[in-house]
Amino acid sequence: MELTEYTARLRDDLAAAAALGGEDTQRIAHALAGAVERSAQLMLVSALSDFAREASEELGDRALHVQFDGTQATVEATRRRPTGDSTTGPGEYRTIEDVTGDISRVTLRLVDQIKARAEEAATEDGMSLNSWVSQAVQGALRDQMRKNRPDDA
Repeated sequence: MELTEYTARLRDDLAAAAALGGEDTQRIAHALAGAVERSAQLMLVSALSDFAREASEELGDRALHVQFDGTQATVEATRRRPTGDSTTGPGEYRTIEDVTGDISRVTLRLVDQIKARAEEAATEDGMSLNSWVSQAVQGALRDQMRKNRPDDA
């Protein structure tokens, strides 16, 4: 799902509404539309994430996972492993995608310059800082799991 399709509609709607006004109104609406587009993408990302979480709670043995790459959103449904799966111990997972459950709040303290750079990177990727940091942690855990996996060969 390409998020820019939806934000382009918002931009077009603003331009159509501004067409009813004068030249100044149209110029201001055009400037506002450009400024609002990134915010609208972030709101869509947030809404899709909330939707996936709520839908996952209702799906029972399945979970929805939303991933973002810039303005491209993809949704994947995965089957939750039953509790007591003998292939893993408590708290162990085959992949980071197997992790499901309640979301916990974490306080993260960053140096101002690092926080600013992370916010810029999140904005460039079309997501909130929270989602961006969450995906960074997931990626680091995925890499660690790959590194610690015993060789099958």
